[in-house]
Amino acid sequence: MQQHDQKKAYIYGLSAVLIWSTVASAFKIALSHMEPLHLLFYAVIFSTLALLIILIIQKKIGQITLMSKRELLKNALPGLLNPFLYYIILFEAYNLLPAQEAQPLNYTWAITLSLLSIPLLGQKMTARELLAIFTSYLGVVVISTHGDLLDIKFSNGYGVFLALVSTIVWALYWIYNTKSTADPLIGLFLNFCLGLPFVTAAMFIFSGPPPVNGPAILSAAYVGLFEMGITFALWLKALKLTEKTARISNLIFLSPFLSLILIHLILGEEILPSTLVGLIFIVGGNIIQQMGKRTA
Repeated sequence: MQQHDQKKAYIYGLSAVLIWSTVASAFKIALSHMEPLHLLFYAVIFSTLALLIILIIQKKIGQITLMSKRELLKNALPGLLNPFLYYIILFEAYNLLPAQEAQPLNYTWAITLSLLSIPLLGQKMTARELLAIFTSYLGVVVISTHGDLLDIKFSNGYGVFLALVSTIVWALYWIYNTKSTADPLIGLFLNFCLGLPFVTAAMFIFSGPPPVNGPAILSAAYVGLFEMGITFALWLKALKLTEKTARISNLIFLSPFLSLILIHLILGEEILPSTLVGLIFIVGGNIIQQMGKRTA
C-alpha cells in the first residue's frame, strides 16, 4: 500500500503545476514554427514514447499484455477524443487567439464537465453549481470582449468558439473515463497509441508532411513531453502521496496566474486588465464548484 508523504506530494504537485504553467507559451512558440496538425503529430509521438518509458520503469507494461482485445479497444477508444480531436481544436484556438485569452478560456473545462454531467451521468444541478457556472462564464465574456461588456465584439469569435468547444471535448473524455477501471497511465498510453494513426492521417490530408528542422521538433517535443506525458505522471504521483486530495488539487489554481506571468515574460504579450479580471472570475467559479464537492 502506498504510504503518504505530504512533503513529497507537494514537490510532485508543484512541479506539475509549474510545468503546466509553461505550456500556453510553449504552444505559441511551437505554432510559430509549424501548423497545428504538425505540432500535434510530433507532440503525440514524443508523449507516447515518454508514457511508454514511464510504464516500463514502473513495471506496468505486463498489465497491458494481460488485457483482452475488448479491454484494449475499450481503453484505446477515448484516443479519438484525446489526443486526436481535443488537441486539433485546442491548437487551432491557440493559433487564432493570444495565449492570454486561449489559456483562461480552456480553463473552464471543469465547469463544462459539470454541465455535461447532468444529461450524461444523471447528476442534479445545485444552486452552488449554477453560481459557479455563471461566475466562470462571466469571466469568459470579460476576456473574450476585452472587458467591453456593453458592446460585445469578440476579438476573434471563431477562436473563442474553438477554445470553448475544446472544453466540451475534454469534459467528454473525462466522463468516458469515469467508467474505466484501467490504470490511468496505461489508459492514457493506449489513448495515444490509437490517436497517433488518426493524427498522422489528418496531418497528411490537411497539412502535408511535417517540417524537419530543429526549432520545430524541439518545441513540439517540449509540448509532447510536458503537456501530455511526464507532467501527468507527476500529478498522479502527487495524488497518491498526499494525505488529502484537496491539498494537492488546490495547487492547480496557481497554474493560470503563473501562466499569465510567463506569457508576458516569454511571449511579450501585454496582459490586459480584462484578462486578469476574467481569469479571476473563471478561477472563482472553479473554487465555488470545488467547495460544493467537499460539502456534498
